[in-house]
Amino acid sequence: MLGFLSARQAGLDDPLRLRRAESTRRVLTLQLNQDRDVDRIHGNGINTLDIEVIEGRYMLSGGADGVIVIYDLENSSRKPQYTCKAVCTVGRSSRYVHKFSVETVQWYPHDTGMFVSSSFDKTMKVWDTETLKPAEVFHFEGNVYCHHMSPIARKHSLIAVGSKDPKVQLCDLKSGARIHVLQGHRGEVLSVRWSPRYEHILATASSDSRVRFWDVRKASGSLFTLDQHNGDKSKAASESANTAHNGRVNGLCFTGDGLYLLTTGTDDRMRLWNSSTGENTLVNYGKVANESRKGLKFAVSRGCSPEFAFVPCGSSVAVYALHTGELVTMLRGHYNNVDCCEFHPDYQDLYSGGKDCNILAWVPTPRKPDIEDEERGGKGEAQAAQNPAFEDAWSSSSDED
Repeated sequence: MLGFLSARQAGLDDPLRLRRAESTRRVLTLQLNQDRDVDRIHGNGINTLDIEVIEGRYMLSGGADGVIVIYDLENSSRKPQYTCKAVCTVGRSSRYVHKFSVETVQWYPHDTGMFVSSSFDKTMKVWDTETLKPAEVFHFEGNVYCHHMSPIARKHSLIAVGSKDPKVQLCDLKSGARIHVLQGHRGEVLSVRWSPRYEHILATASSDSRVRFWDVRKASGSLFTLDQHNGDKSKAASESANTAHNGRVNGLCFTGDGLYLLTTGTDDRMRLWNSSTGENTLVNYGKVANESRKGLKFAVSRGCSPEFAFVPCGSSVAVYALHTGELVTMLRGHYNNVDCCEFHPDYQDLYSGGKDCNILAWVPTPRKPDIEDEERGGKGEAQAAQNPAFEDAWSSSSDED
């Protein structure tokens, strides 16, 4: 570490290399934080979490009890032991509360004054954060499994919505109307994700085993459908042609640069795809247990080299090296199944929520400098340095620069 700080100060090393390597070290040393608690508000399982990107301070949660909570993640007490307080709640006593399970919550990407929630009560609500009242309510014919707003869009304000209806609905925040439907899936839509690279590109996943890419500016159907066999007819039975998984596809997550898409399915497989070509990269993650009948909320790290995937796996969170498929570690601490993960890219913290009604905070182990650390030229703690993924980070960082 000292060697890298000196090299950066002297202008001999790119600052991004040190930042990526330290971010990687922090992810590889994640552990349950015994000193940080999160207020326990939900009376039932926690389905979804979201941290706003403006300040990186406030987190939303939505539960199977229909309740929505906003937490302040900042340690205002400055004490080693503290609790992330719930600053406001849309509880069962509110006339505006969702009647059934909240499946997805998301902050408005450009302002913390608004957030959106969707629920099994067949509604999606756009909330004013100050008043905790819905500014707009969209009604649907079936259960709403998911929704997503583009993190980068400037030319549109569309919310993509997945529900029991095979049609993907596009709702416009400006007009308050459902302006378009995307037709192509043959089963309920379990996950939707806008590309963080191109504001008009949308990926959708369905119980029909397919993942489709769309350009919402075009009315001529999907751009392409992901094929796990990469077009090899000899490997694909007729009924599994052009399918991303051999079961329900219930999870989507783009990498931060938008170049890759990670998918999960009830066939206990996870696959990584080139988002430009739709090619299956054939990374082998092994068996990734997935018993969820609904959407699975998982996360991918940002700013690391290589990147990592955090995937709910029973009562644990599995951490995988994204491009090699290596299972790096299992984070254990929940007493029941984990349903969602949210990664904080500013601090490399991880938050997870589960059916035990708890939200757990996973934080990096503090660095402990020693003589051995200096002799390694700044490669961090022994625990991280011995991990192959960490060694890859240093070599790939220098290669990229």
